[in-house]
Amino acid sequence: MHDDGRYDDPRVTGPGGLPSAADPVSRETDYQSWPARDDSRSPATRPPDQVAGRDASAEGSERSTSSAPANVPPARDPHEPTGRPANAPSSRSAPARGNATVPGRYEPHPPAVPAQPTPQDAPDVVVGVVVPSDTPPVAGYEAEAAAGTYVSRETPTREEDDPPLAMEAMRAVQILNPSGEVTMPRPARTRVMCVANQKGGVGKTTTTVNLAVSLALHGNRVLVVDLDPQGNASTGLNVPHHTGVPDVYDCLIDSVPLEEVAQAVEGIPNLWCVPATIDLAGAEIELVSVVARESRLARAIAAYPGHFDYVFIDCPPSLGLLTVNALVAAQEVLIPIQCEYYALEGLNQLINNINLVRQHLNPKLEVSTILLTMYDRRTRLADAVEQDVRNHFGDKVLQAVIPRNVRVSEAPSYGQSVMTYDPGSRGATSYFEAAQEIAERGVKEPVSRNV
Repeated sequence: MHDDGRYDDPRVTGPGGLPSAADPVSRETDYQSWPARDDSRSPATRPPDQVAGRDASAEGSERSTSSAPANVPPARDPHEPTGRPANAPSSRSAPARGNATVPGRYEPHPPAVPAQPTPQDAPDVVVGVVVPSDTPPVAGYEAEAAAGTYVSRETPTREEDDPPLAMEAMRAVQILNPSGEVTMPRPARTRVMCVANQKGGVGKTTTTVNLAVSLALHGNRVLVVDLDPQGNASTGLNVPHHTGVPDVYDCLIDSVPLEEVAQAVEGIPNLWCVPATIDLAGAEIELVSVVARESRLARAIAAYPGHFDYVFIDCPPSLGLLTVNALVAAQEVLIPIQCEYYALEGLNQLINNINLVRQHLNPKLEVSTILLTMYDRRTRLADAVEQDVRNHFGDKVLQAVIPRNVRVSEAPSYGQSVMTYDPGSRGATSYFEAAQEIAERGVKEPVSRNV
């Protein structure tokens, strides 16, 4: 309903119920019994006892609008009975104007008053927004704001402020160590570590390659002996291991010196590798008739003229003569354990074999390190396996855990370790932390960074 007229005050109506021209009362007039005027209210919501008809002849009044509509509803008949119930539709007819209809009358109700904000509901202080000087300060912020040291809680911290690519670049620089400084402590004697587990696919070769590269990048001299006939460690370090290349088989069967077989790893200083070819597959059969067959590898490593800080021996997934040679030559055993039930099932047999070798062949052998690999934090099984291993082996389990990461699996296809393939990935970071923990456990007195 279009409404542009005035409303009459019953107290000042003239003859016939029409308003007096001398004292018209506009609809904008406030009465003592009315609440504050709310422009958002429509005329239909005004009090019915104060709403009357409009006089079309009052168009020249000083408070009426200049453009009144042509069709104005007639004034209310003063003799019309007023005993109708509230909210009842009007019985009078009005001239039609388009599709407009005359609304019914409604009981008056006070307008909704917006709630005033309280000090505790005051908005947070946002950096860069100018606050008026008459705004009262929020409790607790006065001292910091006056001192100029207040920082909004929405301001990100340094860690949150750095973008992910920047954080990844920082990790990559830390892992690659382009300065060449000795950032991991070097042991006082050579540590010969055998990476063994008769279950396949638990990450023996991946662990050997990445730990060796991590230690070599941070100032340690490392030798990797590939004792697996598959030659995967040689592939991961991009060392030739095709037929005809001198390999560890020549050292075991023909007593070739180890320095004549070892090859420097390209792109990684202080890292050497003794490759393995397919000829090593028949070594177990040929070693049966050789004198002192269990200690052939130990004598070859002991006769090496150079000095290494670490010697990693990558064992095949079996408990045959090759693995026995590695256990006799080593001083420590590193056991990678996949976070699944089958890996735990075969661990008991491996421990029994290690105890047999300690009793009869190598009394210095001990299980020094347990590394959890292929950890999937989305499953409860991985957490249960981790808890079982930590409860059984205690401090021998590294705090660093190797998660499932596709970069770790992609790296060998490019002839690299994950440390050089994607040094900012989660897999590279985890192996770097594991290597650092192994280095710190192996020395009692840390070596200076600049040694």
